[in-house]
Amino acid sequence: MDDLLVHEREYWQQYRHIAGIDEVGRGCLFGDVVAAAVILPQRLVLEGVTDSKKLSEKKREKLYDIIMSKALAVGIGYADAETIDRINIKQATRLAMKQAVGQLSLAPDLLLIDAERIDMEIPQASLIKGDATSQSIAAASIVAKVTRDRLCKGEWDAMYPEYGIGTHKGYATKFHREQIQALGPTPMHRKSFMTNLFIEEQTLF
Repeated sequence: MDDLLVHEREYWQQYRHIAGIDEVGRGCLFGDVVAAAVILPQRLVLEGVTDSKKLSEKKREKLYDIIMSKALAVGIGYADAETIDRINIKQATRLAMKQAVGQLSLAPDLLLIDAERIDMEIPQASLIKGDATSQSIAAASIVAKVTRDRLCKGEWDAMYPEYGIGTHKGYATKFHREQIQALGPTPMHRKSFMTNLFIEEQTLF
């Protein structure tokens, strides 16, 4: 797993506290996009940490606890459906990432971001597939994913039980689309994502 420190080792020569940043929920129809920023101790190797999408839910939960116990600082940021509709998903993602950095209890010297840049004066590097090549970004992807999944299965599912949010996490599954058609969108659905949602079905008639 030491190969996931290739970027960190390069930058540690110049920067002490490196924050990895990633988001989850960008492609969902429902709920917030959630971003996390994680600063890990230098040279710490976290076995099993990789892109959260490659991990089972059980493994993510276990690694989440390890990351939270080992990290020097962790910040979480959110952008809700109204914000996403108002400023678009790309800008909302960047806003959530900026909020996550702002929540860190330790000031980062450098930001490693998964394929994004954010409006901050802190030096930053945008890494393509960063969640699969940087331990710091991978740790952030796990924290963001577990944080959002817990909201989906807990608070958000309890608010709107008919939509199955706890199961599909707000993504455009067949069941989710059918429930939106039958019941209409909730205030937490992203209206800007609905425009082309049923266009395929409509063209069949």
